[in-house]
Amino acid sequence: MSEADSRQPEKAWRRFAAVFVSVFAVAFACGVVFIVLLDPYELFPFSLPIERPIISIEQRHVYPQIIRSHRFDSLVVGSSTSRTIDPNVLDHKFGGHFANLSINAGIAKEQLMILRYFLRKIGPPKVIVIGLDHVWCDRGADHAVSIAGDFPDWLYDDNRWNDLPNILNKNMIDLSIRLVRYHLNLYGPRIQPNGYDVGDPYAWFYDPSRATEMIWGEQHLWALPPSPAPDPLPEDRPAATFPALAWMDEILAQLPPATIKILAFMPVHIATQPWPGTEDAVYEWECKERVAEIGRWRGATVIDMRITSPLTTKDENFWDKLHTRAEIGRRVSESIAEAALHGAESDTYRLVGR
Repeated sequence: MSEADSRQPEKAWRRFAAVFVSVFAVAFACGVVFIVLLDPYELFPFSLPIERPIISIEQRHVYPQIIRSHRFDSLVVGSSTSRTIDPNVLDHKFGGHFANLSINAGIAKEQLMILRYFLRKIGPPKVIVIGLDHVWCDRGADHAVSIAGDFPDWLYDDNRWNDLPNILNKNMIDLSIRLVRYHLNLYGPRIQPNGYDVGDPYAWFYDPSRATEMIWGEQHLWALPPSPAPDPLPEDRPAATFPALAWMDEILAQLPPATIKILAFMPVHIATQPWPGTEDAVYEWECKERVAEIGRWRGATVIDMRITSPLTTKDENFWDKLHTRAEIGRRVSESIAEAALHGAESDTYRLVGR
């Protein structure tokens, strides 16, 4: 075999490698151009001038897009217990334009990121509603980790260049394809433009027995809890630290007096509320007292629906122990507005810190 013949396989391999790299580079470049031009999260100023509805169900990823739309002057933020607050009801009651930016399994740190981003991009809101639950009363909130996975910090900063490495993934290609399908009338929006997405699996086929099973599990505590324990004496109040409440106070301190501030403990079923007199109940009471103090200091209305009431003792109001049904969420929305605007009393909540 001649030397030239012996080099044929090597030359063939080099040609193959060159073709492979060239095809990969072209495909990669086409993918980048496709994603950037379609730009499903509206990140780049040089993308195509087309309508971009909310086509993703990833709440943490789409909320910056909703905020940057500049359609909203008011907001609701919280975890999944606040998802059923209807921004359309609040629009009517307050005369504002509300976005519900509550996130499933959202820890306090994540909610804080959303609030800060809104303030940077929009400025002080006309009305702010912070839906409170156990994540704000978590004594380890500064070390808490969301069960939903990593939070997309890159979407909540002001540096668009660091978005490029994060958009080059299968998910962004999928979203870009969905956007093309939307413009071909083959795909619809996944979340309303104001962020409202109840996510109630029983909205149309509610099963009371299934709901009861989800609420009580194996507890079988069919009796209502006893009357609330008396408030602890000053000397018996626990010396607890609630890191998230300091973050809340920091946000409220940045808001002008004209902003209507509402801190609302969201209703959860009595099956998940701490039993009166227990250590958990004492710490929850202390957390509520701290929130009341912040409310007085910052001029916020504090509403407590996390109590034993006609709302929280009826299984049919919930689809599990934490989440109210959509119709109840609308009633809660009306109660929040009535309490904040008129100081109205109710058997489903109490006004604290007044």
